[in-house]
Amino acid sequence: MNTLSAEIQAASVQHVTVTEDTLTVELTDGRMISVPLTWYPRLLQGSQEERNNWRLIGKGEGIHWPDLDEDISVENLVLGQPSGESQRSFKRWLRAHAGGESAGKGDA
Repeated sequence: MNTLSAEIQAASVQHVTVTEDTLTVELTDGRMISVPLTWYPRLLQGSQEERNNWRLIGKGEGIHWPDLDEDISVENLVLGQPSGESQRSFKRWLRAHAGGESAGKGDA
C-alpha cells in the first residue's frame, strides 16, 4: 500500500458544508477540502434544503445526498476528481428532478 492510499483510508468525513458555490468537507484527520460545486452538477442544481440533507456512508468513507441521488467519496475529494457522470445521465436526472421523479446514475 502506498502512502497516499494509507492517507485516504485513514481519513473519514466529519462534517459537510455546502454553499451556493462550494462543497467543503472536514475530515477526521484535520484536513478541510473545498471544491467548486460545478464539479458536482447534481449538487449545483439542488436546492439548499436538498444540499443540506446528507448522510455519511461506509463509516465516513463517503457522503450521500438522498434527495439528489449523489454520492461522493473521500478518495475522489482527496484526489481532486470531479463527478464522472455522463452528460446523458445528468440530463436524464435533470429532467426527472425537475418533474419530481427519482432517477439514478444508470449511464454514469
